[in-house]
Amino acid sequence: MSIAFRSATDLADAIRTGEVSPVEVVEAFFERIDDRNDELNAYVNVLKHRAREQAREAEAAVEDGEDLGPLHGVPVAIKDLHMEIDGVPHTMGLAPLADNVAEESSVIVERLEEAGAIPLGTTNTPELGHTMRTYNELVGPTPTPFDPEGEYNAGGSSGGSAAALAAGLTPLATGSDVGGSLRNPASCCHVVSVKPTFGLVPMDNRPDAFSSHSPVGVFGPMARTVDDLALMLTVLVGQDDSDPFSVVPPETDYTDATDRDASEFDVAFTPDLDTFPVASSVTSICRDALDALAEAGATVTEADVDGPDKGTLNYAYGTEATPLFAVMAHHLEEEFGVDVTGEDAADLSSSFVQTVRMGDGYDAVDYLKTNAVRTELYDAVEAVLADHDALVMPTLSTPPLTHDEPYPSKIDGERAGGLPMDWGLTWPFNLTGHPVVAAPAGLTDDGLPVGLQIVGSRYDEADLLGIAAALEDANPWAEDYPDA
Repeated sequence: MSIAFRSATDLADAIRTGEVSPVEVVEAFFERIDDRNDELNAYVNVLKHRAREQAREAEAAVEDGEDLGPLHGVPVAIKDLHMEIDGVPHTMGLAPLADNVAEESSVIVERLEEAGAIPLGTTNTPELGHTMRTYNELVGPTPTPFDPEGEYNAGGSSGGSAAALAAGLTPLATGSDVGGSLRNPASCCHVVSVKPTFGLVPMDNRPDAFSSHSPVGVFGPMARTVDDLALMLTVLVGQDDSDPFSVVPPETDYTDATDRDASEFDVAFTPDLDTFPVASSVTSICRDALDALAEAGATVTEADVDGPDKGTLNYAYGTEATPLFAVMAHHLEEEFGVDVTGEDAADLSSSFVQTVRMGDGYDAVDYLKTNAVRTELYDAVEAVLADHDALVMPTLSTPPLTHDEPYPSKIDGERAGGLPMDWGLTWPFNLTGHPVVAAPAGLTDDGLPVGLQIVGSRYDEADLLGIAAALEDANPWAEDYPDA
């Protein structure tokens, strides 16, 4: 297998033993980036000089017999949203911030570099990660590598990271998630991700360190293999004083968790969370994946989730999410002079401007009343988890959408609302805060990816990773990547 599609775990071992050098690895990825990135728009900034210098230093450390971190010499891609690299442009998908340069590195970047990882560049995102497709007025859309015509979107908002992984432009990447932004693009690009328990991975958001609680927003890792996901999560977790919500992690070895037998797990399956319309092709592919898991020894049963109806959930999420983006827009104006709904609106996507305007219309009472809906849904999910290790369901209601295709108003003849929230089954768990691992389920007859999400109780990431690893063994996806 070429360097580009070797796992991060394998590359770390090969670098440590001297089989390959960090310089060789970094150059192999830059060759892939030069060949593919113009058509993918996965990276918005490629850090050749910086990464090459770090690779030479990493090579010298191996030769000198120094203590090496768990990701020593392994490349990583960094989402261009609230994850800053000192001295590197940080646009957050905003055309008016094309020349903005970060003055310091974020905690998540510092932890990766302390573990030996080498950032290759920053990846594409919609403005402030506000939507489920990766597109902005700065660099345009990012397609899924599974579409040779480049018409189907990589999903959002971590679409640049997901596409870079699927195309072999990095073995690891970072993402963030306030409504599905780690899981949606994982589904569209056939990769894995984890939305960790709130507080497990620190978020040093400024100027508002408290912004991530409603709806629950997190940073998290993305990869092509579950072993790599576990390794990267191990590097990222842990309390940091910059994040008032960050916690000391449980004494869990996430890498050991991926080596468990499928027979140890009991999972519940819901095809639709008892509220979403879902395409029959998606349901069928997810059922086939879970059948493979059951054949490997896992217990899989169908379960009902007795939560609020979809209209109530939609209103609750919209009441929490749109004010979040409206507040971020106000911070942009205060810090950078960007007038999102005024003179700078022409340089921003219409969906972002509309989201900000909607958010400005809610009051504090509307906002806080949604907590009762969140509680009802949380209790419904916990009722299922009381009898099962995880709750599994599709990630999206259809396969990937094109760049300009409307969100579904009908799915297999069943009425849908035509909103982003009708497409993703992800955002309810940003209301409840449950951790989720996203994994590939299979491909449609047209070769487009379908994913599923594995939901667990707080701090149960080890079990979720174990289930995902058992699924990967039972229903492997490594050979599905177009250029692998």
